[in-house]
Amino acid sequence: MEILKHKELDYVIRYPENFHKTERYPLLIYLHGAGGRGRNIEIIRNHGFFNHSESFCTNAVTVAPQCYADSWFDIFEQLQEFLESLIASDYIDDSRVYLMGASMGGYGTWQMAMSRPELFAAIVPICGGGMYWNAERLKSIAVWAFHGSDDSTVLCEESKKMVNKAQSKGCNAKLTIFEGVGHNAWDPTWKCEEMWHWLFDQRKQCQEEIKNEYSDVIKFG
Repeated sequence: MEILKHKELDYVIRYPENFHKTERYPLLIYLHGAGGRGRNIEIIRNHGFFNHSESFCTNAVTVAPQCYADSWFDIFEQLQEFLESLIASDYIDDSRVYLMGASMGGYGTWQMAMSRPELFAAIVPICGGGMYWNAERLKSIAVWAFHGSDDSTVLCEESKKMVNKAQSKGCNAKLTIFEGVGHNAWDPTWKCEEMWHWLFDQRKQCQEEIKNEYSDVIKFG
């Protein structure tokens, strides 16, 4: 693994086995939760995500930026620009770009996918939530969300609302709820081999035209 910097954003990158810049690889980006914030990038290098994902990401480039602000939303434009630069790398297969995040990173994952759906083949938001009324923007993305039934930090209803709305709009979305699990739904998610196989099987779909249902200022403010 290497520690690099893109403008103000520090990040950890792990290359696949036998990496060569003339080949093209899937890209997995991980957005950490509130506990990883700051300027100590060693927190991210030693994050459990890298340990759990290592055996499943042998053929993928794996990247985890560190949020130095209060939340991903505070640096959302920087994060978008960072992702664009990663995806534009010659060694990245832009049809196989995946986004995963937990807690604060789960919220960031939902929002980034709705803001820039054309970038991703699939997302895995863990114990997060978002603006579920906007979930139709996920039509071209495969979604598998995870949450703990006993989560008192981010209520499980947040994931239910996102997935239910996405499904109602014809999106390829599903939710796994871990019974008896609290906020830490990321460890059981990372241990789910089926999730990893599903994730890397996904390919970016053709972007459908997304209609704006909320353009009436009288009704929607």
